[in-house]
Order: sequence, then C-alpha cells, then structure tokens
Amino acid sequence: MRLPLGHALALGALHGPAELLPISSSGHVAVVPWLLSWDSDRLDPELRKAFEVALHAGTAAALLITLRDEVQEALREAGPRLAMLVGLSFAPPALIGFVLERPIERRLGTPGSIAGGLLAGAALMAWADRRPQDRVSQDATAADALALGFAQACALVPGVSRNGATLAAARLRRFTREDANRLSRHVALPIIAGATLFKGERLRRRGIPAEIRVPFAAGAAAAFVSTLGSTWLIRQVERDRSLLPYAAYRVALGALVLRRLARSRAPGRESTS
Repeated sequence: MRLPLGHALALGALHGPAELLPISSSGHVAVVPWLLSWDSDRLDPELRKAFEVALHAGTAAALLITLRDEVQEALREAGPRLAMLVGLSFAPPALIGFVLERPIERRLGTPGSIAGGLLAGAALMAWADRRPQDRVSQDATAADALALGFAQACALVPGVSRNGATLAAARLRRFTREDANRLSRHVALPIIAGATLFKGERLRRRGIPAEIRVPFAAGAAAAFVSTLGSTWLIRQVERDRSLLPYAAYRVALGALVLRRLARSRAPGRESTS
C-alpha cells in the first residue's frame, strides 16, 4: 500500500504541534488517517511505525535547535546529579520498550485502545493539575526522576502522550506548571533520540521500499518545519496555564473515535477497526 505524498506532508505538519502539546502525537498520527478513511491507514504496520520514526526524527532535530540554549545550559551544568536524573528517567521506558515494544505495537495501536489512552491521560492530567505548586526543578530527586521515567514508559501506549504523562507526573509531585514543563522537556530529548536511533537502525536493516522513500522524507521534513514553527506552543503551555483545556480536547477526540467505532460496529455497517 502506497503512502500518498500529500498525506505524508499533512501528518508531518500535524506531528510537530501534537508532540509539543500534551495531546499525543502518536495517537493523532494513527487516528487521523483512520477517521478520514485515508489509504495510509492501511499501510503495513511495520511501515506505519517506520513512518512514525521518520516523523520523530524530524521533530527531534527541530527540538535540538529550538531548545539549544537549554541543552547548552544543561551540558554546562552537567554533573552527577543531572546524570542521575537523566539516567533514572531514561531507564524505565528504555527497558520496558525493549522488552514489550512488539506486543504493544500489535495489541495497543487500535483506534479503541488509542481512545482509551486519550481518555485515561485526560483524567490523570485533570487530577494532577489540582495539586499545589510548591516545588521547582532544582528540587528534583531520584524518586522524581523515576516517576518521570515510569510516566514515559506508560506513554509507549499510543494515545497516552509522553508530554502529557510526564507533565502529569511532575504536577503530581507538586512541581509548578513552569517547572513541570522544564522537567518534561529535559527528560524528553534522550528518550526521543534513543527511540529514533533504535528504531531507525531496525528500519535500516529492513530497508524502505523505493516507492515510499520520498513520502517518508517529506513527512520528516514537514515534522521538522512544523516543530520549528510551533515553538511558541511551548511558551503557551508554560505560562502558568492549566492542563484542563488539553484534557478536554483529549476527551473530545477520544469520544469522537469511540463514536465512530460504535457506528462502524452497528448492524448493517462494516467494521473499520
């Protein structure tokens, strides 16, 4: 099944803002083609995951540029404490992803499971956002790093959202909204880069069919550009804003997916799940 160039560009453009906001980029890349009945929804599952890797590569490259000042500051301040925080936040998703990646891809990438991830994440974000704001990122301990790590591991389930899960975890640990966002970003780049390299190597060994190489490259380029152009979204989330609007959006999208599923399973309709 081919991947139309227009669809690849549209999904790449969507990926940037969806990655920067706590609404699940992987969930959107999966359910938007399904909701719109695009041919790309019927791509071979391995190729669809490979396309997501290409989008993440474009987004990660853009994040390294847009967050370069923070990255440089972190490198200047690198020491045992920072290494401990990054390592503990990286270990759970890396280990669980290595062991359970295949079962997760096979069983938890359906529209129904993605809707479940959107709704569960929305409920957790709404609950976490009610917590007091009395800690800053410099207060982060090993327990905080592990909490962020397990949040990132939960985000391996499509629809949960890495950004949303880590923001919720940090807010549950009573970090301010601004510092929760800073911690979420700091633990994001290592896991995004690691996952991109790991899956990219697997893709290299398998190879990309010649007919979809151009759409893959176009999607990655669109994700790169849309991420660069959406940097202001980071600042919008950080301006002491509640997570409730994003939780409400996730509920609306999850409900739309469930409604579509219910209609497709009604008597006389062909299931599209």
